[in-house]
Amino acid sequence: MANQVSKQIFKIMLSFFLFVLLLSDTVSSVRKSIDLKKPCKHFVLHLHNIAYDSDNADNATSATIVNPIGLGNFNFGKFVVFDNPVTMDEHYLSEPVARAQGFFFYNKKTTYNTWMTFTLLFNSTQHKGTMTIIDANPMMEPTRDLSIVGGTGDFLMTRGIVTFTTDTFEGSKYFRIKLDIKLYECY
Repeated sequence: MANQVSKQIFKIMLSFFLFVLLLSDTVSSVRKSIDLKKPCKHFVLHLHNIAYDSDNADNATSATIVNPIGLGNFNFGKFVVFDNPVTMDEHYLSEPVARAQGFFFYNKKTTYNTWMTFTLLFNSTQHKGTMTIIDANPMMEPTRDLSIVGGTGDFLMTRGIVTFTTDTFEGSKYFRIKLDIKLYECY
């Protein structure tokens, strides 16, 4: 009797093991390998930001919504929304190829650091669709990598990295960021 029970348990365990083995092989065969040295799409754009300062309502592309006073020297708690033009070159007056629409907030008391989320909205002859970017932006670093977590249209379900480099910084009025976009999953 005990021998039959142990044979039955052995058969169940063997069946379960084979099922898990078959399932893991199926899942691993679906995964696509990603070569980080060779993105499927790569391009460079420039984001232009003009901060609202009560005198430039017609030209402003960003506005501070919350700016608590007395929380230190690094804008901790400041919340900014933006709708910035994105161009192929460094010139603000060039034809925009996309708009960067989203928000960021300062989230560190010891240095300038923001957490941001925005959508690059493309509506040009070259590209149509969106790219969603979400990540921390340690502003004092010369380059910062942020995650591209999805998209629509020409960038359907894309994933990748956008490297920020601050090109120009003119106090709190204007800044330009170079966006080095590398997509690793393209459909």
